[in-house]
Amino acid sequence: MEIGVIFAGFGGQGILLAGKVLARAGMDQGFEVTWLPSYGPEMRGGTANCTVVIADEPVGSPIVDSPQILVAMNGPSFERFAPKVAPKGTIVANSSLISQGASRGDVRTLFIPMNEIAQDLGEPRCANMVALGATVKALGLLPLAAVIAAMEEELGARGREKLLAVNREALLRGYSLA
Repeated sequence: MEIGVIFAGFGGQGILLAGKVLARAGMDQGFEVTWLPSYGPEMRGGTANCTVVIADEPVGSPIVDSPQILVAMNGPSFERFAPKVAPKGTIVANSSLISQGASRGDVRTLFIPMNEIAQDLGEPRCANMVALGATVKALGLLPLAAVIAAMEEELGARGREKLLAVNREALLRGYSLA
């Protein structure tokens, strides 16, 4: 088994963090994983994406040509990567920034208003965790508790209880919508 996931969006949307959390959770559950970031030179607003491969044997290449899952946080990312998703794959799309009319018939597309959910939680920066929660449910491979633990490890627990709580809730909301 080998599953490829691409997270894509603008820099500053937490794309790389979401990928790192998924990779850490997979590793913590005993899977072989790779995480390959790609981003422009801009601090915020440029393009950012990463690929995560989760497998039950050593990964031959971190490059994913036809991902089973795409997480698209904005329109340009959707347009660039949606055609590459493997048939019967899943696209987790941020309907806050992507038109719901743009989808393929041979893949499952989950349009989730990630920005609005993050706003409702009082932390606009947690839209990436909403996306990750939906991705984890779509994967059906990792327990949500393992992903929450990986998120807590990546963010660091000391003095960040409020941040961890809102990100935990964002993961749960995304998971419930997939």
